[in-house]
Amino acid sequence: MATDLLLPMVSEMDDAKLAAWAEELEYDGLWLGELWGASSIVRLTEIATATEEIDLGTAIANVFSRTPALLAMTASSLNDVSGGQFRLGVGTSTKKAIEDLHGADWDDPNPVRRAHETIELTKKFLGDEGRVEYDGEIFDVQDFPSLGADVPVYHAALGKANRRVVARLADGWIPHNVPFPALQEQYEYIEEHAEEAGRDATIDVTPYVPSAVTDDSEDAKDVVRGHIAYYVGNGKGYENAVGELFPENATAVAEAWREGDRGAAADAVTDEMVEALGVAGTPDEAREQFQAIADIDCVTRPMVTIPSNADEETVERTIEELAPRSY
Repeated sequence: MATDLLLPMVSEMDDAKLAAWAEELEYDGLWLGELWGASSIVRLTEIATATEEIDLGTAIANVFSRTPALLAMTASSLNDVSGGQFRLGVGTSTKKAIEDLHGADWDDPNPVRRAHETIELTKKFLGDEGRVEYDGEIFDVQDFPSLGADVPVYHAALGKANRRVVARLADGWIPHNVPFPALQEQYEYIEEHAEEAGRDATIDVTPYVPSAVTDDSEDAKDVVRGHIAYYVGNGKGYENAVGELFPENATAVAEAWREGDRGAAADAVTDEMVEALGVAGTPDEAREQFQAIADIDCVTRPMVTIPSNADEETVERTIEELAPRSY
């Protein structure tokens, strides 16, 4: 089993130093998210020059703001710069980010269709089958050569339709805010549909694991509560994913957040939700919790994910205590 790290969006340590430290701590992969303020691609390029063997990936690049051709060029270039260590993680993001930040139409035709065509066409461009032709509902391209780049493509799918995209096309699945007790069943759904599609493929499962390690377990839980509240409040897909196991609680969190009461939203995240959706506690407690997630049959690359509301001490403590070298 590999253990990966999603680099925090904000840290007092610069990217290159943080990445080199993570490699020293024996993490197997480094992933970067992207919403607003900094380009994950530029950051990963710097990181690629500061690391030796660690895998690098986007978790996630949304499928609205870059075309498949640009995603393929970017993935191929980063794969070259990193010595063949790059993994392209994509997803639909949220209606809020796509419409209010990127000014794109979330519903035309629908985000799952866009994910499907983006992944399918990006993989054709990355492949080695010669000149690419594609005629889809969204994308229509002709007569450009494929790049011959061996880059795995991961998809951050939540609902069933998006998980069918993983089954049919992707090399990996990045679930976020899917309760850990539900991961195996949801992965089996992917396996069933991969078989129906005639695929004989090994699909990596790289779940976000929101994590906080402190000397006080309650303080650590509060960090994870804030993370869960933010995502459930900002994305219907996240609310639905959490709601499969905690329907009333997810609704309460989302309603409080959307009414502007973020404190009440975090307070509505129960201890049971924290346990099912994250890792929080003292070093020994957190390592035991993280190992239990890593031991889920389908999980291959659990991703230590530092909530953005964690202070710098918690960020560094969590990265160090959950690193492979600490076990």
